Amino acid sequence: MNRRRFLSTSLAAAGAGALAAEGRARAQAGPLEYYELRQYHLRVTMRQRFSDHFRDEALPAYNRAGVSPIGVFTVAFGPDSPTFWVLLPHKDLQSVGDLDAKLQADAQYKAPFLSLPSTDPGYVRVDSQLMVAFSGIPKLEKPTGPLATPSRIFELRTYESHNKAAHRKKMEMFNQGEIDIFRRTGLAPVFFGSNIIGTRLPSLTYLLVFEDMAARERNWPQFVSHPDWKKLVATPGYADNEIVTNIHSFILRPTQYSQI
Repeated sequence: MNRRRFLSTSLAAAGAGALAAEGRARAQAGPLEYYELRQYHLRVTMRQRFSDHFRDEALPAYNRAGVSPIGVFTVAFGPDSPTFWVLLPHKDLQSVGDLDAKLQADAQYKAPFLSLPSTDPGYVRVDSQLMVAFSGIPKLEKPTGPLATPSRIFELRTYESHNKAAHRKKMEMFNQGEIDIFRRTGLAPVFFGSNIIGTRLPSLTYLLVFEDMAARERNWPQFVSHPDWKKLVATPGYADNEIVTNIHSFILRPTQYSQI
C-alpha cells in the first residue's frame, strides 16, 4: 500500500470514528469539512523570508490544489513567538490525503524556499493537528462586513477533556445550544473542530473572530452573563468541572495576505 493510500485510509478510519462518536445525524448537517491547523515555529531572523514565501508561493499553490480560503496568522498574545499559524480547510478527507502530491506535481510551485539547506532552514519545526467540523457548524464561516476589517483579531481556543465521553458531552453542549448563544452575544465563530489527530487528545478547537480587541472585551462578559448560558451550564452533565480539564487560548492577528 502506498503512502497516499495509507494516509487516506487511516484518516478515513479516524474521521469515521469521530463522527460516529459525536452522536449527531450527519445527514441533517450535510458534509462536514476537515481542518488542518499548522504551527510553524521560527527564529526571529526567519520571519520575513517565511512570510514572503507563504504570501507569494505557498498560498497560491494551496489554492491551486483546491484548498481555500486559507488563514495565516501570527501570535498577538500567547507563547511561542514568532510562530505562524496556518489554517487549511478541506472539503473532505481525500483533499487532505492528496494535498502533498498535488503540490509536488505543481510545476509553478518550485520555490527555492523548498530546498533550503540544513544550515539555513526556512523554519525550525512544524506541528500539525487535524480536525473534523462539528455538525452544529459543518463549514468554515469566513468573516464578512465589520468582522473582515484590518483591525480584526482571532481567538483560538482548545478544550481538553479527561476522557472521550466527556469530550463528546462538551461537543454536544456546543452543538445543542452554546454555539447559538455565542452568535447572539457577539462571539462570531469561524470554525469548530474535534481533534482527531494531534497532541493532548481528546480535545476540541475553535476559532472566533472579533472586530478588534475592544469588541472581544465587551462580548465575552455578555456571553458569560447571558441567562441562556447560565441555564445551559447548570444542566446536569454540562458543568465545566465534569467535562473540561484544561483550556488553552491564543490571540492571533491575520497577516495582510490571510484569506480569512
